[in-house]
Amino acid sequence: MTDHETHIRDAVALARDNAAAGGSPYGAVVVRDGTVLARSVNNVHRTNDPTEHAEMVALREVSRRLGSRDLAGCIVYASGQPCPMCHAAMRLSGIREGYFAYAAEEADTYGLETAGLYAELCRPLAEQPMHLAQLRPADETPPYAVWRDRRSS
Repeated sequence: MTDHETHIRDAVALARDNAAAGGSPYGAVVVRDGTVLARSVNNVHRTNDPTEHAEMVALREVSRRLGSRDLAGCIVYASGQPCPMCHAAMRLSGIREGYFAYAAEEADTYGLETAGLYAELCRPLAEQPMHLAQLRPADETPPYAVWRDRRSS
């Protein structure tokens, strides 16, 4: 069995155990240079925090362990296709490689709804079910300039 297969099987086992314990069927494993840095499950049922997805929990743990938000070189193994939030967090953290066992469309056949969320987010803002619109304050400078200027000092 390859390392990839070992880690993806671990993520699936975590998901299966979490579902059996009353949680959502999601698990994640983060590995760098062959070392497992985090193993996690979806904790939304326990914390009522909608961001406590397995991948997010694992990314937080690895960031704390490494003392960095830059997780370049890490590989994420997820039991299911990461939702848009988790996918974006992985990208923002510098992760460039990930694997998932089961596609979002397959999860949807069991009553989960990730594939639909992906589809909604691809539509123009005006066509999405959640109202989101730009409301720019008059006579305000974007805070991005403060950030840029601080970085160039």
